[in-house]
Amino acid sequence: MKREKRENKEHLSPNEPERIEPAENQDTEVSRLIRENEQLKDKYLRLAAEFDNFRRRTLKERQELIVTAGEEIIKGILPVLDDFERALDMLSKAEGDNSTAIEGTELIFNKLSAFLTSKGLKKIEAVGYDLDTDFHEAIAQIPAEEEFKKGKIVEVVQNGYSLNGKIIRFAKVVIGQ
Repeated sequence: MKREKRENKEHLSPNEPERIEPAENQDTEVSRLIRENEQLKDKYLRLAAEFDNFRRRTLKERQELIVTAGEEIIKGILPVLDDFERALDMLSKAEGDNSTAIEGTELIFNKLSAFLTSKGLKKIEAVGYDLDTDFHEAIAQIPAEEEFKKGKIVEVVQNGYSLNGKIIRFAKVVIGQ
């Protein structure tokens, strides 16, 4: 028997260890490998889920950045829109023949308004409505001439706007008292 073991050892290369293991060691080794395999699978699944969450989060952040950047640009254009409204009001009150100036200003104002509306901008209606602090900012109160105007908005000092359902500027209003 010793001779057989020696012969087996002689056939092994010097780098290859002798592989005579009892059945118990093989079972524990298999169970250890199974546990290790399960741990690696779990680690892989967690890493894949984490990457998927990262991808979704960056996509959402990118979309929010685009919307926010657009919001800032539109907020910057709102004073120009206000200036157009004031110019139209002044031209209509001015003496003389201003029909060409009014027509040209209205044309530009309507194009700008249409563009902003296509991007989701919406004017907040206020005159005749009750004060709603979610949309309006009361800056003054004046005595109401008629009873039904009490507690209602009687004048808009500055128009308010919402962009895709989000208020970007509150309407500055005067309330009847």
